[in-house]
Amino acid sequence: MPMPYARLIPLLLALAAPLAALADTFEQQLANGLRIIVKEDHRAPTVAHMVWYRAGSMDETNGRTGVAHVLEHMMFKGTPSAGPGEFSRRVAAAGGRDNAFTSRDYTAYFQQVPKQQLSEMMQLEADRMRHLTLDPREFAHEIKVVMEERRWRTEDRPQSLLFEQLTAVAFQTHPYRVPIIGWMNDLENLAPADARTWYDDWYAPNNAYLVVVGDVEHQEVFQLAEKHYGPLDARQLPVRKPQDEPPQLGIRRLTVRAPAELPMVMMAYKAPVIRNVDQDVDPYALEMLAAVLAGHDAARFSRHLIRQQRLAVEATASYDSTARGPGIFYLYGSPSEGRTAAELEAGLRAEIADVQENGVAADELVRAKAQLIAGQIYKLDSMFAQAMEIGQLEAVGIPYTLNRRLLEKLQAVTAEQVQAVARKYFRDPQLTVADLDPQPLPPASGERAPSALRH
Repeated sequence: MPMPYARLIPLLLALAAPLAALADTFEQQLANGLRIIVKEDHRAPTVAHMVWYRAGSMDETNGRTGVAHVLEHMMFKGTPSAGPGEFSRRVAAAGGRDNAFTSRDYTAYFQQVPKQQLSEMMQLEADRMRHLTLDPREFAHEIKVVMEERRWRTEDRPQSLLFEQLTAVAFQTHPYRVPIIGWMNDLENLAPADARTWYDDWYAPNNAYLVVVGDVEHQEVFQLAEKHYGPLDARQLPVRKPQDEPPQLGIRRLTVRAPAELPMVMMAYKAPVIRNVDQDVDPYALEMLAAVLAGHDAARFSRHLIRQQRLAVEATASYDSTARGPGIFYLYGSPSEGRTAAELEAGLRAEIADVQENGVAADELVRAKAQLIAGQIYKLDSMFAQAMEIGQLEAVGIPYTLNRRLLEKLQAVTAEQVQAVARKYFRDPQLTVADLDPQPLPPASGERAPSALRH
């Protein structure tokens, strides 16, 4: 007989304690400003090594959008001591894997390797932190790769295109309005000097932190970090100025016409994110609201809009409570055949209105908590996921040491708080709506993908 969800939540939270015991965390800062965070986890003889830079697409300027992501690609194109592609070849030869990713808030690089190879990974990563070649011929080639990536991942995908246009309208001044990959016109006009300026501005030890999780001894990691990263000089960083989004004064609507099989509607409500882990309440309630609406197969959207009303073939909610910039709570989906985007929008609104008027039942809140908290806890069983958890929290200004407190705050959310945030933030003056008007699909020719994508 399945365990009742009310009894499952304390059990899930209890599981976090053994994980913490298996993975003690230690920290040290080098003289050049680089923070080293080490989480010991001795369950397997491997290690995840991640370097995080506090610079993402939100730090770009007009005319140079996409440069953070282009520079991420160029970081694999060689230094005077390691030629193009040699970084990844050496990681593979060590029996590991590596990659990188750019977000609006940060850029990060990782390797997961046998623990004996950690020193070599630090040597390689420290080398490219300061000595990147940025050869013009490699840059010209990689720009074409990124442009093709943009075509494949955004311009040829109606849902991605709709999301990009929605975001560009929902934010009018904040740099979150710009796609991480950049606008095509900017990519066409980026020069090696733009990447060099970005690299010189942000790729410094005092704008980075190192996260190491795995079968290591923290003092040995600190010694290796001092050896490889310690000689790098700190540098003066650009001054970051406030970039607050002004209040929205009314509902915004847009229509995107693109080849697609089905219509789609996306709704974006302005919402807060966590700024003070202990004092904030609303972001945790919004996380729980997203889980109540679409956090599992029996959640409201699936149960009501898809199965009972047959109004949608897809309906979901999305909200991230952590970010350097402002937050948005998304509702989106595709209507069933014979139904319209307007009908689906009305259906999504009706689900929110029901929460506003009637609240949520105790049992569905308990189930949503169990699903949400389980997802947070079980992902920590992976060394890479643990490193990601630490790095992402630090990137948005939340100390990684408060991770357990975040779970406790989620557990403490009440039905009244969920109803309160539904009433407070789901109002038309804070809403942007984007509709996808599907156009005829081109003749099928097989899905094309860039030949050299790293992601």
